[in-house]
This record gives sequence, C-alpha cells and structure tokens, in this order.
Amino acid sequence: MLLVDALVGERGLVATTRARRVSDELESEVQRLRRENGALRDRAHRLNTDPTTIEMKAREELGLIRPGEILVVVRDVKPSR
Repeated sequence: MLLVDALVGERGLVATTRARRVSDELESEVQRLRRENGALRDRAHRLNTDPTTIEMKAREELGLIRPGEILVVVRDVKPSR
C-alpha cells in the first residue's frame, strides 16, 4: 500500500513528475513573455525617440509626405471581359 501511495498518491512520483513538467512549461512561457516584453519596450522607446521610426510610422499610418514629395496612388484595375 505504501508503494502504491508513493507512486500515485497526492505527493507521489506521478504527481511530482507532472508538476515538474507543468513548471518547466510555465518557465518557458515566462521566458517567452519576457523576450516579447523586451521587444515591445524597445519598439515603444524607438517610437518615442527615434526620428526615423517616427517618420516611418507617420508615412505608413497617416499617409504623410514631406514638402516637395509627390504622392502617387496605384490602384488595382480589374481586367474588362
């Protein structure tokens, strides 16, 4: 009975192995989220301080152009039948 309890009981080998696996998975997820957080923090910093990044976003999202530039809009044309 003690052997069975040691293997499959509440604190047995099976439960301990399962808990370690879950712990390892969670640790991997934490590391992934920390890397993602760092990348987002870096991007936010660049969006606040880097003129090139700010200009790129202004051009992409707001359609802004510099004085003297010419905006050319290209549209897809469906072929006539």
